[in-house]
Amino acid sequence: MVEFPLDPPLSKMVIISEEFECTEELLTIVSMLSVPAIFFRPKDREAESDAAREKFFVSESDHLTLLYVYEQWKMNGYSSEWCTKHFLHAKALKKVREVRSQLLDICKMLKIKIASSGGDWDLVRKCICSGYFHNAAKMKGIGEYVNLRTGIPCVLHPTSAIYGLGFTPDYVVYHELVMTSKEYM
Repeated sequence: MVEFPLDPPLSKMVIISEEFECTEELLTIVSMLSVPAIFFRPKDREAESDAAREKFFVSESDHLTLLYVYEQWKMNGYSSEWCTKHFLHAKALKKVREVRSQLLDICKMLKIKIASSGGDWDLVRKCICSGYFHNAAKMKGIGEYVNLRTGIPCVLHPTSAIYGLGFTPDYVVYHELVMTSKEYM
C-alpha cells in the first residue's frame, strides 16, 4: 500500500480490485475521489446545474456516479466545452485523468493485473466496501444512519445520488463525513 500516494482505504481498493477484476473502474473512482469537487453550482444557475448533475446520477451509488461522469467525459473526447455545458470542472477532471494515469503506471510497475468488470457493478461495490468497511453505516431511522463501528449518527447529504431515490438502503458505505448543521455522508 505504501507504493500508492493515497490514503490507505483508497490504496486497499486499488490492490483488491485485481482480485475482483475491476481495476479499470477502481482506478477511475479512486482518482475521482482524490481531487476536489468536480461539479460546480453557479449562484445564478442553481436549478440548471442541479438538473445537469441529476442526469449523471447512478441511483445506487455516488461512487458509480463518479465513474459514470468520467466515462461520459471520456466518450466526449475529454472536452472542456462538454464539461462547461454539464457544469463540471474541466481542470478537476484533467487532474483526475493525470492521477489515474499515475496510478495505472504504479499498478503496472507492481504487476497488478489491469482488468475491467465489464459492467458488473457488484464487483466494483465489493472493492469499495473492502476499502471503506470502517465507513459502513446502518439505517437507524428515516434518512438517518449510524456508523457500525463508531456509532456516530449521520444522514445522507442532499447532493447524494441516493438521497432522492424514494427509498433508503438499509446499509451504506461512505467516503467521508462532512460536518455542517448535521453530520453528512
